[in-house]
Amino acid sequence: MRTPLLTLALTATLALSACSTEQDMRAVDPAAGEASGSETLGPDPSQAPAPVPDGAVRTPGLVTVIDGGQGPEMCLGAVAESAPPQCSGPALADFDWGQVGAQEAAGVRWGSYALTGTWDGTTFTVTDAIPAALYDAAAAPEVGGLKPACEGAVATDPSRATPEDMDATLAAASALPTYATAWLSGQTISVAVTGDAEAAEAAEAELRTTWGGLLCVTTVQRTDADLNAVNQELQAALSDRLLTSGSTAPDSLDAEVVYDDGSIQDWADTTWGDGLVRVTSALLPAS
Repeated sequence: MRTPLLTLALTATLALSACSTEQDMRAVDPAAGEASGSETLGPDPSQAPAPVPDGAVRTPGLVTVIDGGQGPEMCLGAVAESAPPQCSGPALADFDWGQVGAQEAAGVRWGSYALTGTWDGTTFTVTDAIPAALYDAAAAPEVGGLKPACEGAVATDPSRATPEDMDATLAAASALPTYATAWLSGQTISVAVTGDAEAAEAAEAELRTTWGGLLCVTTVQRTDADLNAVNQELQAALSDRLLTSGSTAPDSLDAEVVYDDGSIQDWADTTWGDGLVRVTSALLPAS
């Protein structure tokens, strides 16, 4: 039996450590609890669109192709780095492993390819496959990090900007009554709180008791708990086409689906409000 597409929910727990990665700091965990307090059943999954492209589409870069004995699959979601790797995804038709890049172990065959073809909503029919050895990696887009919440952050006392001070400040931030979320951008701590400018000023004053380094405090409408509730509804509604979902910026969620022509984004805007869920498509028009 073919395993379903893997939906990766990036975890939204604040790792209170100066060594934490940005991804650790900004993820949303659908198992973190019923934080929103909403008793609504969420959107009707049957109402979520499932667009199919009219013409050829391509992957934005290299993807893992794997065959564990049931035919090749294209892994668009998370890939466990093991030998063999562990992942699953849409079935591939007309795929030829060729002579370059394939590996085999424990009865599994896999490789990395940039693919072009057609997508019917279930199967990706390959018309062109470029193996990793022949792929121009320099053409792949670079992924930037999360920026500070404000420009021109100022350090008030650099002597109080040690890793221990950072840990204490992140802990103090999470204890604020108006706390929404927090993240690191290099040595800058950004904290988002709910409320108005006065709430932000009060939060900054509190955090300055433990942190003399670069600090940005901003206001948002939704907490991580609110975003978590929406994330659970999103996963339920798009379970068969959602690849990843989570929060990478305050007041918003990012969701990657197998394919969107804009109709899923329109549906998300109508369901949760403009801009709350930002939808990206793993498959792009070939031209």
